[in-house]
Amino acid sequence: LTREVIRIESVTGRVEGEFGYLRISTFNENTGRELTDTITRLKRENPALKGFVLDLRNNGGGLLDAAISVSDAFLERGEIVSQRGRKPDQIMRYAARPGDLTNGLPLVVLINYGSASASEIVAGALKDHGRATVVGLTSFGKGSVQTVIPLRNGADGALSITTARYFTPSGASIQKIGIEPDLEVARSEAEARIVSRSSFIYSEAAYATALDASIGAERKGSHVPHEAPGEAYDKDKDYQLERAFDVLRAGGNLAQLAAAPEGIVISAPGTVLADAGPTETPDE
Repeated sequence: LTREVIRIESVTGRVEGEFGYLRISTFNENTGRELTDTITRLKRENPALKGFVLDLRNNGGGLLDAAISVSDAFLERGEIVSQRGRKPDQIMRYAARPGDLTNGLPLVVLINYGSASASEIVAGALKDHGRATVVGLTSFGKGSVQTVIPLRNGADGALSITTARYFTPSGASIQKIGIEPDLEVARSEAEARIVSRSSFIYSEAAYATALDASIGAERKGSHVPHEAPGEAYDKDKDYQLERAFDVLRAGGNLAQLAAAPEGIVISAPGTVLADAGPTETPDE
């Protein structure tokens, strides 16, 4: 056996008819370059692409620089994210540079409760700028910044402390709040029922010791997904992804899609139930 470094590709993509599908599994030092290469390849395979789906489901995050690079790939200008500490002057802002790799083609971002941190930065930036429609389930809500301080130059290990929070371009806190989809769709009816009972189970808000969002900001109660696939739906297919493509076909007309769901209606769009709060944790 020969020992080697295993390099994991964080970005994959394929052409799905008239649309491009992009999947980012994590945000590492190569993600920005891999995304650029993948978009270029898909445009070469089908120069007539009419839109893209960016899949960030179950992506737990990664490097801030990678999240900024991914957001920048789809934005011409504007703030991507801000990082704010305790004091009013402790603010760092990150902005997009001119140049949209997709030339403004329609974009849908897929998220769920497994989308956290860097994934939420990307989804929040693209949603706030009106650049993308967000489909899926409310994200995890991991929007805090940790700083690692070596103790005695590392001789005694290190101390990790929380020093700031991330905010979307509109000024919304990501911490414990998460990113709410424009169209709430569950992958299965069972998932819809579980999430409806307590969205806190699948969020940073489940932890009693988690950093608060910000003054006056709270995660809403349990979001009830608007729709889910019916019993006859092929379990090998991906209902959320199919609905993402439907959004592209409908030109982003969510009212039209909500009025004619492909599966079963779980609740009216935007339904939120009161939630008891962080009485359960993902570990229980």
